[in-house]
Amino acid sequence: MTIGYLPWGRPNGVASRPCLRDSRHELTYAEVARRADAIAEQLSERGIGEGDVVAIMLPNRVELLLVMLAAWRLGATVTPINPVFTANESEYQLRDSGAALVVNSGSQASTVGLPSIAVDALRTEPAGVLPDRGVRPEELALLIYTSGSTGRPKGVMLEHANLLAMASMVSGHLGLTDADHCLLVLPLFHVNAICVSFLSSMLAGGQLTVLERFAPLSFLEAVERHRPTYFAAVPTIYARLAELPAEVVPDTSSLRFAICGAAPVSRELLERCEERFGFVMVEGYGLSEGTCVSTCNPVEGVRKLGTVGPALPGQQIATISPEGEILPPGEVGEVVVRGANVMRGYLNRPEETAATIVDGWLRTGDVGRVDEDGCLVLVDRVKDMIIRGGENLYPKEIESVLYGHPAVLEAAVVGAPHPVYGEVPIAYVVAYPDVSVTVDGLLVHCRQSLTKIKLPVEIHLLDALPKNPVGKIDKPSLRRALQLR
Repeated sequence: MTIGYLPWGRPNGVASRPCLRDSRHELTYAEVARRADAIAEQLSERGIGEGDVVAIMLPNRVELLLVMLAAWRLGATVTPINPVFTANESEYQLRDSGAALVVNSGSQASTVGLPSIAVDALRTEPAGVLPDRGVRPEELALLIYTSGSTGRPKGVMLEHANLLAMASMVSGHLGLTDADHCLLVLPLFHVNAICVSFLSSMLAGGQLTVLERFAPLSFLEAVERHRPTYFAAVPTIYARLAELPAEVVPDTSSLRFAICGAAPVSRELLERCEERFGFVMVEGYGLSEGTCVSTCNPVEGVRKLGTVGPALPGQQIATISPEGEILPPGEVGEVVVRGANVMRGYLNRPEETAATIVDGWLRTGDVGRVDEDGCLVLVDRVKDMIIRGGENLYPKEIESVLYGHPAVLEAAVVGAPHPVYGEVPIAYVVAYPDVSVTVDGLLVHCRQSLTKIKLPVEIHLLDALPKNPVGKIDKPSLRRALQLR
C-alpha cells in the first residue's frame, strides 16, 4: 500500500509545485521532503525511532507539519498538544502518551523532564544520513486526545491506514485535485485540521496555506490574497463571519466550497453564510475515534440542509437500539459507524475500547436517524439529553427553534437540576450585533413550535458563549455553573 500523502513519495514532476506556506515560509513538495528529512535526522540523533512518541506543542505553523512528517519518516508517533494548555493539562498528555521528546516554542517550562527541541532550532538541510525506510500502514501515526468533557482525556490511536482511508475518502468525496488550495484555519492539535485540510490536500497534490489563528477580517484578507479553493471551519467561525457589518464585502470568488463540522450548526447560519459570501456550504459529521469525518453533504448534487449528509464512500452508518440492535431507516437511536477509518482504540484503555468498538461498529454517543436517502439527521448527544419528569428532551431541538428567530446568532441549551422534575432546560443566547431581542420575545417564538415541557424555564442573553479550544460551545462549563447556583 502506497501512502500517498507523504511528500517524499511524489514523482519528479510534482517536486517543484507549491506545497506548504505560512507567514514565514513557502515550500515546494521537494523542499518539504528535504526539510522533513533534516528534522528526522535531528530527531534520530536524540534517540527517536520506531514506536516512540513525539509531542508537538506549537501554534499553527509549517514547522508543526514538518515535525509530524519527520516523526513518521522514522516510524514514530505524534501527539499534538494545544499550545495554550496549562501546565497540568500538558503534563497529563505528555505522561499519558508516553512521549519521549517535545518540540515546542522554547518557552514552555512544562516538559515533565523530557528532552525538548525549540522550533527555531529545527534543522533545515539534511546531511543525507537517513536510511531508506518505508512507512507501514499499520504503524501508529497519531495520538489525538479527546476533549475530556466526560473525564480525563483519552488518547485516540490512529494508524497510517486510518489516515490514508480518511484522506482518500475526503479527497474523493470533495473531488479534490492538484488544482485545489486549502486555507487552514482550524487548530492543528485537532484531527480535523490534520486530515481534512492537510492530508487530503497532500494526497490530491494540492497546496495548503496555514493561518496561525482566526480573526474575521484577517481571514477574509487571506482569502483575497492567497485565493484558496476551499477551507474547513467550525460553526463559531461562520457565526463570526456572519456578524460582520454589511459594508464588509470580500472577494471570495476563488472558493469552490466551505466545510462546516465539529459541532452542530443551524440551517439558518448555513444559508446566511452561503447567501452572503457566495460559496457552497457543506456540513459534515464525525469524531476523532473515526479519524475525523463519517458523513458529509456533497459539493456537487443535492445537499440536504438539516442533515449532515450521507456516509462517505467506504463507510457505513446506522443507528442502534439501547440493546445494540441495528434499527431500520427513520428510527432514532445511537449513531454507529463502520469502516477502515475507525481507530485502533484508546491508548492503555482496553475496557473503554471494547465498550466503544462493538462488532466492528464505533459507538459515537450521538443520537440520530438515517433518512430514506441515507442521510444522517442528528438529534443530540446521548449525554446531553435532558430528562424532565421522566420525559426525554433533546437540547438540539430547542436550540433549532431558537436559531429560527432572526435575532439569534448562537444558542445553547443545557439541563439544570430541579427538585421536582429532576432536570429542566435552560437556554443561553447570543444575538446578532445591533439587533434587539428580549427574553419575552424569544419565549413567544419558542411557544409557537415547542410543547410546554420543552420550553426553557430560563433564557439568558449573553455577549458570548464559552468555547472549548476547538471552538465548540462548551456545554460542560455551562452545566457546572448551574450546579453551583
